[in-house]
Amino acid sequence: MPFRRALTILALAAGLLLPAAPASGKVRHVWVAAVPTTFDIIPNGRNAVEGGRFDDSQRIFPTIVYRRYTKGWRRPVRNSPRANVDHDAIPGPLIRAQVGDRILVHFKNKDTLFRRGHSMHFHGVKYRPDSDGAFLPGFSGPDGDVRPGRSWTYRLRAVRRSVGVWPYHDHATSMHESIVGGMYGMLSIRGKKERLPDREFVVVFAPSMSNGLQSINSRSFVGNTPVFKARVGELVQWDVMAMGSEHHTFHVHGHRWLNGRRPEDTRTLGPAESFRVRYREDAPGTWFYHCHVEDHMARGMIGIYRVRRR
Repeated sequence: MPFRRALTILALAAGLLLPAAPASGKVRHVWVAAVPTTFDIIPNGRNAVEGGRFDDSQRIFPTIVYRRYTKGWRRPVRNSPRANVDHDAIPGPLIRAQVGDRILVHFKNKDTLFRRGHSMHFHGVKYRPDSDGAFLPGFSGPDGDVRPGRSWTYRLRAVRRSVGVWPYHDHATSMHESIVGGMYGMLSIRGKKERLPDREFVVVFAPSMSNGLQSINSRSFVGNTPVFKARVGELVQWDVMAMGSEHHTFHVHGHRWLNGRRPEDTRTLGPAESFRVRYREDAPGTWFYHCHVEDHMARGMIGIYRVRRR
């Protein structure tokens, strides 16, 4: 045993030295508000695959959504980078962190439309009861029912078992109406040594605000659902979750990935379940991605993925 190492071990045993403390993570501040908007689920008014047109009463709805802001809720900004997706209303902000980080989500209720209480409830991370964000009469505090004009800070910790992607959503008194209206988003937690992907796509399968339709990020049918873009050679990550009461299957044409050691190109998920898919892009072209429950795809749950050569 080298002399210096032997001296260090003896010093530790004698209590003369303390082992180095593990490096602490970052403190990440995220500013989010619940804001009113008028949302068009089928902006081009048609089903491009099977035909059929939709009038305004079937397409356009007032709703409340999560919007990312600059510090102090001074100015609204995009929920997701423009390089990743072409539209940016629903879902809410993609919140990224790494194991060891503390995440402070500063939330303000700006619901001037319905004047309802709202909250943010997070899956997959550690927190105290006053950051649970769920309303239960007689038990929950103001975190579970933030009244219009009020704010609350949710204090979260990303631990080793947080690695992956997780939902967050409204869990206040109007939880059902809020989720139908698009009040949800995703947490993306990386491992200590895991690199950021070059492209990160958020896909939320959910029933549409319009009765009978199905949606991706609250949009229905090709030409309206998100168009995701990547280049050959990039590390691509899909963050996929389901909201509502139905099961879905995620499929990307022309692509495969590993689930553990097993290759796959389709994966099933149920209500509030989520997963991430990572791969190195090697398939240029224009591809479909969709739910492979055939009835869901026919009712709008299908979109376009474009891959360019470098």
